[in-house]
Amino acid sequence: MAYDCWLQCVRGCPGRYSVFEVLYHCPTCGGLLEVEHDTAALAERSAQEWRALFDERVRSNEWPYGSGVWGKKEWVLPVLDNERVVSMYEGHTNLFWAQRLGEAIGVEDLWVKLCGNSHTGSFKDLGMTVLVSVVNQMIAQGAPVRAVACASTGDTSAALAAYGAAAGIPTIVFLPRNKVSEAQLIQPIANGALVLALDTDFDGCMALVKEITQDNSLYLANSMNSLRIEGQKTVGIEIVQQFDWEVPDWIILPVGNLGNISALGKGLLLMYELGLIDRLPRLAAAQAERANPFYRSYMGGFGVAETVQAQKTVASAIQIGNPVSYERAVKVMRRFDSLVEQATESEIADAAARADLTGMYACPHTGVALAVLFKLVDRGLIASDDRVVVISTAHGLKFSQFKLDYHANSLPGIEAVRRNPPVELPADLGDVQRTIQSYLDRQGQQIAQGATNR
Repeated sequence: MAYDCWLQCVRGCPGRYSVFEVLYHCPTCGGLLEVEHDTAALAERSAQEWRALFDERVRSNEWPYGSGVWGKKEWVLPVLDNERVVSMYEGHTNLFWAQRLGEAIGVEDLWVKLCGNSHTGSFKDLGMTVLVSVVNQMIAQGAPVRAVACASTGDTSAALAAYGAAAGIPTIVFLPRNKVSEAQLIQPIANGALVLALDTDFDGCMALVKEITQDNSLYLANSMNSLRIEGQKTVGIEIVQQFDWEVPDWIILPVGNLGNISALGKGLLLMYELGLIDRLPRLAAAQAERANPFYRSYMGGFGVAETVQAQKTVASAIQIGNPVSYERAVKVMRRFDSLVEQATESEIADAAARADLTGMYACPHTGVALAVLFKLVDRGLIASDDRVVVISTAHGLKFSQFKLDYHANSLPGIEAVRRNPPVELPADLGDVQRTIQSYLDRQGQQIAQGATNR
């Protein structure tokens, strides 16, 4: 069966536009666009049939359906030709049962969706496969696109450069100089992108890339481009699928430019509309206190789109003061029983370190979501028998300097109470044995104390 999709204004203006048109805003009102689907046609297939089809495609070798994104192609971009798909079989990331951490906070059904276990190490791959695939088809059809460009705090640029390189499409990335990790910086460099390190913050980079891409030969790849949202929305669908199509009670995720919360809600709402699920989870959007415009807007009932001058935060990827997907995010938040909470720098660093001690390797942005989780548990908003999913947006290896600084107790203004620096010793058997014994004694005391607390 053939399905259709198109671009349409989020504010409800009339008019439908091709997904292959170079268009980022509504021509009528200037609002954001989003991809709309022919849900009446999608509904002709039953919920049971959709679940069976999506389950059948998991890790399939049939191109391109083995991808976690393209396995749901009818819900993502059905009008795209399969031969134009640019995919690295993204998605299908691990849903990690955080058993020890959950027991420690009194929530035993706690899970972490490890979106960083992807090709470039972040959830941005989910959206970039869709955007670059569309550009690939546009070029094949004669569109005069010469390159794809984005502003980034690190992960978007890595994904764009990798998928652009795979497709043979030139990419240009705008980065705030000295404000992304070395691991993030080297990714677009290695993949051959033109990397522009600018003396500004992300919001300054975003303003410049919006100006540059008014030339339609340079295609904009930031999340204000609705195509990115279509790929990213599969994370919510995939979470439910991994629970055998049961809906968790809570999903908590870090937010910056607000594309991820917009996408998560969009995917869950489509599942609900088509009858694959019969209820919606509660959503909690987590922000760093030093870059908290969405939290401020929420505290004001979303009456005003707040902006701030984002301050330096260990959660550098969400150091954004003027999020471009604000309208989409508010639309989602109003459809769900949702909330926005913030976390301080100390809370973020401690939450990441606490998670690491139970087997994770949490990036600071996951630390933001975990810190908010702890707050909601302490307030009694999350019950002990709730099923909770925290979305980890990137792999911790991208932020190893943050962890090194933490364990060296050298993060400004943060006391690293869980630091674990290496013990430097002479190569002497007695010193080594005494140090090991002291370590084991401390571990035994902690285990005994934990058993007493339980």
